[in-house]
Amino acid sequence: MSLIRQSAFTGSAPLLKGGLHCHTTRSDGQGAPEDVIRLHAQNGYDFLALTDHRRYNYENFAPETGVLVLPGMEMDRSFAGDPGVHCFHTVCLGTKDSTYAQDQRFDSGSVRGQEDFQPLLDELHAAGQMTFYCHPEWSNTPAREFERLQGNFAMEIWNSGCAIENGLDTDAAYWDELLRQGQRIFGVAVDDGHAMAHHCKGWVRVRAEKDRDSILAALREGAFYSSCGPEIRDFYIKDGRAVVLCSPCAEIAFRSGQFPCPRITSEAGDLTRHEFELPEYLTYIRAVVRDAQGRRAWTNPIFLA
Repeated sequence: MSLIRQSAFTGSAPLLKGGLHCHTTRSDGQGAPEDVIRLHAQNGYDFLALTDHRRYNYENFAPETGVLVLPGMEMDRSFAGDPGVHCFHTVCLGTKDSTYAQDQRFDSGSVRGQEDFQPLLDELHAAGQMTFYCHPEWSNTPAREFERLQGNFAMEIWNSGCAIENGLDTDAAYWDELLRQGQRIFGVAVDDGHAMAHHCKGWVRVRAEKDRDSILAALREGAFYSSCGPEIRDFYIKDGRAVVLCSPCAEIAFRSGQFPCPRITSEAGDLTRHEFELPEYLTYIRAVVRDAQGRRAWTNPIFLA
């Protein structure tokens, strides 16, 4: 009997709820950092990264909440000479090897393309940062403009601020293009909250102990799923069939860049399981569910080759 289970659904560690991208009055957010942390605590978050623009943070401004604060910031570069919005944004999460200081500030700048941006990514990684690529639709960067960037462990597949303000970055834009190339890149749901109403709409559920090293290791290995509401309870392949289990939903679908996979729907919103016999040539499979309120959750892929 052949069994492959996606790593978010293995082991005995808890599934922690976390926010990986948000802003405060330390840059252009509307909420003070202590108020942003307290709001996340009220919504059941276990950890949060305060990722203000080009201003590094380690500090927990509301330690009484019990929310663990991950080190981080957001770094950016614009495309030189282009009008409007055309840019690269990257969230940094500091590992135990981070060399940046509290409140260290960084300049913005411009690049001509991804080859120009790669040296900055290399500097971030050398300074002990894990990185993920932000809001590709809002940045007006189709896959061909960022697909050669090296070292990102993930990319945003949901961004609450972009979804609320612009109707963009709502359902894994361009993710399958990178996965089909054979890239092992994971998908994160985030808020990128600037207005207080943007916060607590999208999160990750990470199979980890509640400490920085455990959480970052799980993120790096893909031991998490992303959600705006629904719960994914299991995702595995057994004897050539992909199976996903979830909280009651109105739609469950599989996704792969190599085959138009089936979905099932229910007006009653009572679906909790879907399975699919995989074609032998698939190199990965992932699943996405949608509840009766239209909120989605996404598994990370099971890689088959």
